[in-house]
Amino acid sequence: MSDASSKATPNRPPLTIGEREFFPGDRGVVDIPIGSLIDYQPVTMTVHVLRGKRPGPCLLLSAALHGDEIVGVEVIRRLLRTQLLKRLRGDLLVVPVVNMPAFLSHSRYLPDRRDLNRLFPGSAAGSLGSRLANAFLSQIVTPCTHAIDMHSGAVGRPNLPQVRVSPGDNEGYEMARAFRPPVVIETSLRAGSLREMLYSRGKPCILYEAGEAHRLDSDAVRYGVRGIVSTMRFLEMLPAEKKSAREPARRRSRTVVSTLTSWSRAPRGGVFAPEVELGNAVTPGSVLGVVADPFGRHETPIKCRVDGVVIGISREATVNEGDGLFHIAVTRDPEQAEAQIIRSDEQLEESAEPFVGW
Repeated sequence: MSDASSKATPNRPPLTIGEREFFPGDRGVVDIPIGSLIDYQPVTMTVHVLRGKRPGPCLLLSAALHGDEIVGVEVIRRLLRTQLLKRLRGDLLVVPVVNMPAFLSHSRYLPDRRDLNRLFPGSAAGSLGSRLANAFLSQIVTPCTHAIDMHSGAVGRPNLPQVRVSPGDNEGYEMARAFRPPVVIETSLRAGSLREMLYSRGKPCILYEAGEAHRLDSDAVRYGVRGIVSTMRFLEMLPAEKKSAREPARRRSRTVVSTLTSWSRAPRGGVFAPEVELGNAVTPGSVLGVVADPFGRHETPIKCRVDGVVIGISREATVNEGDGLFHIAVTRDPEQAEAQIIRSDEQLEESAEPFVGW
């Protein structure tokens, strides 16, 4: 019997990713072939496989399902450099860039302009995107027990760091709370999405959403790294955080939880000027911003219709009637929610763990 095969037990058999077997304690990188582009350039999906020597969950971390959303890519890069992973329990499957064709072209979409996050479960005999979705699902999602998928807002539309969870995913909800984001939002599933596929297979999943496409925001990255480590501790994949007896106990912030969100849209076209920022409390009738006639004849206020906090905002200076300008998480007590978000940001700055630094 080889040294490698001797590590396997009936409870922890070899884990096959691509054409390679990984035994408890093994680590490595696998490039899974997907297809080729017009210039014969091969399309692959890179997977980092980390197996702890002791048993535990199998957690999937994925980013760049949309190729221009790179906050998650940086979160994963930093996470892979931490010494904490040397004490890993269970298995970690990490895909820094799921959608390599879109990543290479700096685009949200695949070369055929389709959204990969609407193509699951895909097909081994379908389009390039369908084959990618199928390979990701069959070779990487299948062995995992839990998942964290990372996204960003669209170009010019930054999001407050937030975690989204599916209705009825109770363990996913506990993971979301353990992540310790400023806001947790319960959102419905979309057909063909990765989150829908995970939910249908009974795999708890949370979606981290922060920042905007093509940009790296320091807080978005730091919340992401800290959140994944905190979630892995909740899953007992990493040891609990050590606290010095000399260090005063830090008061943990409470996460704002919302089960409903609302969009405030441009009442007409023109020049847009916001008057609130991400994390601000808003109430019915409050002015969120104005849309003005570029020729100076009039301006129209954008009034809020709900109680809540701003979790998404447009940075576009010119808008058309109907454009989504403010995304609001509905809450009963907006002022308290804003205070909790401010405390979350303060606590992030107070964090003593070295891996969250910019």
